[in-house]
Amino acid sequence: MPTYTLTAFERDGEKLLDETFEAANDEEAKKIGEQKLRERGCWDKTHRCVNAGGKLILFHR
Repeated sequence: MPTYTLTAFERDGEKLLDETFEAANDEEAKKIGEQKLRERGCWDKTHRCVNAGGKLILFHR
C-alpha cells in the first residue's frame, strides 16, 4: 500500500502534526488525512498531505 505524509503547522512555523500513514490510493488518503486533521483540531491550520513521490494530495493555507 502507498505511504502518505500528513503535516500541520501553526502560523509561526511550529509543527503540530507530522504523521505517516498508508492508504489504497490518493482519494482514500485525502479522506483519511481530513479525518485525522479534524480529530486533532488541525483542520483550520496550515496543512498538507503528500504521497511518497511528493505529489500534493491535500493542502490548506
